[in-house]
Amino acid sequence: MKNSPLDTNKHFISWPVVALMDFVTVIGFDDLIYNFHNQGLAIVTTWIIMLLLFVWPYEMMVGQLGSAFQNEGGGLSSWIRSTNGDLAGYMVAFLYWIAGLPYVVDVANSVVVSISWLVKGNGDLNKYMSTFMFAIFTAIIFLGFIWFQHLFKNKSLEIMSTIGGGAMFVMTILFVLMTVGALIHGRHIETQPFNLGAFIPKINGHFLSTFGLLIFAINGAELAGPYVKQMKHGNRDFPKAMMMLLIMTGFLTVFGSFSLGVFFNAHHLPYDLKMNGSYYAFQALGKQFGMGNVLMYIFAVAQFIYMCAQLAVILDASTRIFISNVSKKYLSKRITKLNDDGLPINGYWLTTAIVSLVLFLSNWLPSINDMFNWLLNINGIVSPFVTSFVFYAFMRIRAKSKDYPSEYRFIKNDKFAWLVGLWCLIITLVFSVMGIRPTDATPGTVLYTKELTLNIVIPIIFIALSAVLPYMAKIGREHLAKQAWLSTPLALIVFVIIGFFLAQHLTNAGIAISILCWALNVVLFIIVYQIVFKLITRNHSVND
Repeated sequence: MKNSPLDTNKHFISWPVVALMDFVTVIGFDDLIYNFHNQGLAIVTTWIIMLLLFVWPYEMMVGQLGSAFQNEGGGLSSWIRSTNGDLAGYMVAFLYWIAGLPYVVDVANSVVVSISWLVKGNGDLNKYMSTFMFAIFTAIIFLGFIWFQHLFKNKSLEIMSTIGGGAMFVMTILFVLMTVGALIHGRHIETQPFNLGAFIPKINGHFLSTFGLLIFAINGAELAGPYVKQMKHGNRDFPKAMMMLLIMTGFLTVFGSFSLGVFFNAHHLPYDLKMNGSYYAFQALGKQFGMGNVLMYIFAVAQFIYMCAQLAVILDASTRIFISNVSKKYLSKRITKLNDDGLPINGYWLTTAIVSLVLFLSNWLPSINDMFNWLLNINGIVSPFVTSFVFYAFMRIRAKSKDYPSEYRFIKNDKFAWLVGLWCLIITLVFSVMGIRPTDATPGTVLYTKELTLNIVIPIIFIALSAVLPYMAKIGREHLAKQAWLSTPLALIVFVIIGFFLAQHLTNAGIAISILCWALNVVLFIIVYQIVFKLITRNHSVND
């Protein structure tokens, strides 16, 4: 990334800014709402356990990896490539990139929801918007950020992340402090009974299926990896950023979740809590202090900035992780090319194509709230699976610690550190599989069947697509280096359109027909890819 505006000797990113940039991608007030909806007040206990047994070692491992590979620009993909070779680096980079795309869609959805609250004063999108229009507005938001990345360049990520991350952290502190003030002034606690038993998790299938979303809520620390080399003393200061991130995450999760139990009855939660719960919370807090909807609107503005910052950081960092340190034999030159501002603009457009696929397939579900919940929950499957590679990379460098020196070492004893890495690796893989079970639908219903189908098929499609880009690069080298890249995005667009209309037509179909529908989509994608490529290359030939 020599041409990147972040790669300059005149400007360094300080570790507090890196922490805030990472905080934007790791945790937010909405993450508290999602998991409070899944586990109620018991989530407070679960968060404490997770912080001690997972979050702390996870973020400290990222700290050591960043310190050990301070001169690498690809983050997780660089770490895996350095320890396991080019092919492993490509696969991890691809999986990490594509696994984050459902969340990119979810973030763009949240921007639309925040606009609804700012303009309409509510989040009841189903009353004035169809699922198709919701998908269109989300797509417009996403495309807008492709333009934003090009227009503002340079320090836009730092500025937006600092403002967004700082604003969200301040709003959370405000919510906690005002909740304490409300209790002091006699506020009635909505969750009853509010006793020790309410904080004890109930171990069952539903509880276990929600852990993937918990891991998803706090992962993303490795997204700061590409920015280590932009710090003046990355090997020393990056671990400080991770520690700051850990403290902020701990405060937000524990105290924020506790405060939610004051304003919401954990036993009878609104159906749309995951989509609108944050706004309901600040609306209730404002009414408690006689401020009407003022706090809700302040939060809506903070949420809008925060989600926009998240979208910008994820779009930039995940795309850079994908293309910056992947062996060029797996990607065409067109995709890895940087524009005059040092931005991987073609990588952004490829991201857009995949996001469109996920977005319009989610339109198969019956309501906007169902779309929102499913897009959120599928992250609990794909995200922990990819995060497991962080622990694998850590295990590799601790197994050969002399070959990978670093100024910061998490746990001095190599064998014990390796076992802690193995513990985190097993946890992420197990809960990734358990997340396949839909958490917001009743077994036996049409909604449950549709969500289960998508939860199985979407990851399979993601893995299958990992073979497309190397194939495209190979053909490009052999036949048409400059034009071959066009065939995949065009085929993806056709694939998305066909998938959307088939999904609309088969809305009430059974699971067998649904699976056949997606299988047909895959076949059509391959056919369209081949036809388009042959049409483009028939009368052309260039040397790579």
